[in-house]
Amino acid sequence: MSDSRPLPLWAGRTVALVGILLVALNLRTAVAVISPIVSEIDVDIHLDSVELGVLGAVPPIAFALSALFGALIAKRVGLERLLVLALLAMIGGQLLRSVSANYAVLLIGSLIALVGAGTGNVLLPPIVKRYFPDRIGLITSLYVTLLSIGTAVTAALTAPIADSVGWRMSLAVWSIMALVALVPWVTVLLRHRRERAAALLDHAPEIEEPPVDAIGRIWHSKTAWTIAVVFALSSFHAYSAFAWLPQLLIDLTGVTPVQAGALLGLYSVIGLPAALIIPLLTARLRNVGWVIQSGIAFFVLGYLGLLFAPTAVPWLWVVLIGAGPLLFPAALTLINLRSRTHEGSVALSGFVQTIGYTLGALGPLLVALLHGLTGGWTGALILLIVTALAVTIPASRLAKPTYVEDDMARL
Repeated sequence: MSDSRPLPLWAGRTVALVGILLVALNLRTAVAVISPIVSEIDVDIHLDSVELGVLGAVPPIAFALSALFGALIAKRVGLERLLVLALLAMIGGQLLRSVSANYAVLLIGSLIALVGAGTGNVLLPPIVKRYFPDRIGLITSLYVTLLSIGTAVTAALTAPIADSVGWRMSLAVWSIMALVALVPWVTVLLRHRRERAAALLDHAPEIEEPPVDAIGRIWHSKTAWTIAVVFALSSFHAYSAFAWLPQLLIDLTGVTPVQAGALLGLYSVIGLPAALIIPLLTARLRNVGWVIQSGIAFFVLGYLGLLFAPTAVPWLWVVLIGAGPLLFPAALTLINLRSRTHEGSVALSGFVQTIGYTLGALGPLLVALLHGLTGGWTGALILLIVTALAVTIPASRLAKPTYVEDDMARL
């Protein structure tokens, strides 16, 4: 009888584990590093409101483009090789930003770094499936937690570093983290090359999975669309919160700008417990529908509080809204749980993040549009409530396990 117990984490895959965790630490540095030092950059490179707005819109756009093409490129060059290229883009983009003499170079460097990070977003779920198919919940939990920690550390340290050694060095220093993350994956590639060479010497044929046109057919999978909608809801609301929650709180609850900033920090911190717990729960539960419905309920309750009793307990409304993005780690875990093969995981990861980040980029824009048209926040809060409730119907499909390969086989 075969032993189905999970292998030890270090069972021939220690380097891959270290590599996954180091990549996760780097995936949001390019996003979080600009806003804390805008005033310092503006001294050397004038940044008007439109240019700042473009820089703010680049992350979700870059992530969506990376997801759209990343899965197709990974199919041709391989997961590990593409991840090395993504890390090189992160290093090069950060360094280019640090030496930029004008806005155009700053923007190009940002785009390069963020495309690298977006490609890493797409690749981590299938890499987890390849190396840790027996520990999907645990490894996803670890890397999503480190992704959050990397974001917080970058945001906290960028300004102090800029005060000490200048904004250019403050940007460049994060390329060192990406360089460190590169080392284990270069090691993995060299090991794979030696193993392939040994197999050829032994005349051992390489066993490959039968090719499936998963990338092209994934668009017809109901399971893929369901997970994508859940991911999109989290992105839509998270980007809206980071862009507008402080100003909304100042206008509706009467808090000071300092207090609003602290509440935004509280919103961010609430995601850490979810990052630790939700992937493990999602991997162990047969019916994950209640996890998704819980995230939706948190969103709705928080927005209703701000709509009808904004000054009562603002911190509680922020906590509830901050608990809603538990949908993000749940969706990342489902990418592996609802795919049977590595190719299915790659295709599903690319599809989910393409849809998710594209729709996520619309959140701040629609909130701004409604706020501008009405002069208040009621319309924006109703929009956020309606979008959350709208996902309850497709999310019910996740109550029972379905697989994207099964959906595609029916075509």
